[in-house]
Amino acid sequence: MGLSNITIPLLLLSLLMFGILGNAQLSSDFYSESCPNVTIIARRLIQRAGRSDVRLTAKVMRLHFHDCFVNGCDGSVLLDAAPVDGVEGEKEAFQNAGSLDGFEVIDDIKTALENVCPGVVSCADILAIAAEISVSLAGGPSWDVLLGRRDGRTANRGDAVAALPLGPDSMEILTSKFSVHNLDTTDLVALSGAHTFGRVQCGVITNRLHNFTGSNGQSDPSIEPKFLRTLRKKCPQGRSLTARVNLDPTSPDSFDNDYFKNLQNNRGVIESDQILFSSKGAPTVSLVNRFAKSLRKFYKAFAKSMIKMGNVRVLTGNDGEIRRDCRRVN
Repeated sequence: MGLSNITIPLLLLSLLMFGILGNAQLSSDFYSESCPNVTIIARRLIQRAGRSDVRLTAKVMRLHFHDCFVNGCDGSVLLDAAPVDGVEGEKEAFQNAGSLDGFEVIDDIKTALENVCPGVVSCADILAIAAEISVSLAGGPSWDVLLGRRDGRTANRGDAVAALPLGPDSMEILTSKFSVHNLDTTDLVALSGAHTFGRVQCGVITNRLHNFTGSNGQSDPSIEPKFLRTLRKKCPQGRSLTARVNLDPTSPDSFDNDYFKNLQNNRGVIESDQILFSSKGAPTVSLVNRFAKSLRKFYKAFAKSMIKMGNVRVLTGNDGEIRRDCRRVN
C-alpha cells in the first residue's frame, strides 16, 4: 500500500513502529478513563469562542506551534512572566509580543476540565488538542492527537527569540530552526502551510514592502507587482505596524492549499513563506508544487508533521507537573 493511501490512524501507527515519534509514552487514548470527554469539552468551547472571533482557529493553532518550538511542547508559551518563580514570559518575545493570542479560550478549556477531572489534563495537551480541533473546524484535516504531556515549570524569553522563525529568515536559517527539532524539509513546507489562515501584522512585512535590504523605498522584487500595490495600500509606509493583513488573501479563514498556490503566483505575504518557492533549486519548490496540486497530499503531510512536532521534547511520567492554572506554575 502506498503512503498516499494510508489513513491518518494507520499513518500514526507506522510512525510509532518506526520510532519517528521518539516517545511511546504518549498515546491517543491517554485520557480515555481519567477524563474521557476532554476533546468534546475543548471542541465545544472553541466553537463557542469562534462565533465571535473568526480568527480564533488560526490563533490557537499558532499557540501550539510557538509552544513546541521553544524547548518543546510543555505549555511554557502560556505562562505569564513571574520573576519570583524564575519565569521569563515567552509572550514578551519579539515574535510573540502584541500578536500571540487565543489564551482566553485555553483558560476556559482548562477551567472546564478542572471542574470535571481536576489535576488530570495538562495545559500542553490542551494546546495539542485545541490545535487539531481548530484546524478541523477551519476545514482542514483531523488526526489522532497523541497525549500524555506534562507541563514545564519555566519559560525563557531569550530561547523564544532564538528559536521562533522570523519573517526575514533565510532558507538556511529556517531549515536550521526546524531541523533542531528533528523536523525535515517536508515538515517545514507542510507546517508553513498553516499560514493558509490567519493574519499578520504590518510590522512583520513593512521592510519587505518599503525598505528591502535596507534600501528605502525598495520592495522585495519577488512580490507580484499587483499584489505589492495591494499590500502597500494595506500597510502604508510610516503608518500603523499593528494593522493586520490576511496571510492567504484568497481564502483567509479556511484551511486549504490556496497558500501554496499563492506562493506559485509570487503572492506570499511573508518573505520566509515566499522563499519556499522562489529559491531556485531548493527542495522546497517541488513540495510547494505538490501541495498546490493536491489538497489530499497536503493534508496528509500536514497531519504527519503535526504529530511529529507535537512530540518535540515532551515531558512525561514524573517530569514537570499538571498545572492548575495554565498561566502560572503550581
